[in-house]
Amino acid sequence: MSDNSSNTMTYGPLGIIALQSCKGLGSRIDSSLKEMREGNLCNNHSTFLISTEEVRFSNGEGKVRIEETVRGKDVYILCDVGNYSCTYEMFGFTNHMGPDEHFQDIKRVVSAIGGKARRVSVIMPLMYAGRQHRRKGRESLDCAMALQELESLGVRDIFTFDVHDPNVQNAVPLMSFQNIYPTYEIVKSFIKNEPGISIDKSKMITISPDTGAMDRAIYYSSVLGLDIGLFYKRRDYSEIVKGKNPIVQHEYMGRDIEGMDVLVVDDMIASGESIFDIVVELNKRKAGKIYVAATFAMFTEGIKKFEDFYKAGLISRVYSTNLTHIPPQVREAEWFREVDMAGFIANVINYVNNDKSLAPLTQTTKSIKQLMNEMGKGIV
Repeated sequence: MSDNSSNTMTYGPLGIIALQSCKGLGSRIDSSLKEMREGNLCNNHSTFLISTEEVRFSNGEGKVRIEETVRGKDVYILCDVGNYSCTYEMFGFTNHMGPDEHFQDIKRVVSAIGGKARRVSVIMPLMYAGRQHRRKGRESLDCAMALQELESLGVRDIFTFDVHDPNVQNAVPLMSFQNIYPTYEIVKSFIKNEPGISIDKSKMITISPDTGAMDRAIYYSSVLGLDIGLFYKRRDYSEIVKGKNPIVQHEYMGRDIEGMDVLVVDDMIASGESIFDIVVELNKRKAGKIYVAATFAMFTEGIKKFEDFYKAGLISRVYSTNLTHIPPQVREAEWFREVDMAGFIANVINYVNNDKSLAPLTQTTKSIKQLMNEMGKGIV
């Protein structure tokens, strides 16, 4: 799933601005692009990365300074709004940056560009305020407002991954909004790291942890040739705990799973409580090995319980991408496998800069089936 062609008919000289939250990922994307372009860099530079400085004042205010020209360039801004590891000193204490501050820095970059670039695109793997995408009663509509802000600032394209609700793009109908799924990369990593796994509908099943993840689970089950099961979250709507209605019970709908390996697929792992509840339910039903695959793994309440579940043999492995910050202790854990998306994002940038359709990258059914056949995991 790569394109090694060197098409000189680009939209404009390529430039990448990787904010502090995306420095590591940005560096790997740059390396991949240099391999694709065979060293054909603009203005005789040794990198596609544009040098910037993110300044923080002691009262928490900030600014972004671009340290080289961007005139006429096709600029891609990379930002991980979920990277809480970025810190700065404010009023004498260390403050961790949150999504609001990261999003503000995106707007600062666009402001610093000042209309000089030929095109400005934002690659925001984790969509800012993606879970605040629709209004129920008197509440804010953060995601839609954020997209409209970027549009009003002159951003032409938004690239994001596995957004909580793709319908939020209706807030900006005249702006290009590309919602991409990392299914191919996750399946590839899963197959390579679990050589003994049998992807056979008589031995394995795909599970959706809730009704909202059914479309994702259906896609996984269709390309892997597996049956599908669903857990329905029965909630107590009479109270709210930490902003959510607490789950009373997980009701299972699907075939008997006794002795079968299970692949639980979801968009994100936050605290992990839903995953833990489902794993317990699966073990009650005497399931075999349990694997979890998620686009984003945040571990908002730490990883101790994941470690405990792994040591107890309740979870075999967790797969997630590096599209948002992964703490070093998670990356090194035996129960976790990181799915690197740098090469894929480099491909996306290369295609768009060359005015090519992204269909070969986003329509992955054929590629996944070909991959499975090559690795002896053909659909049964």
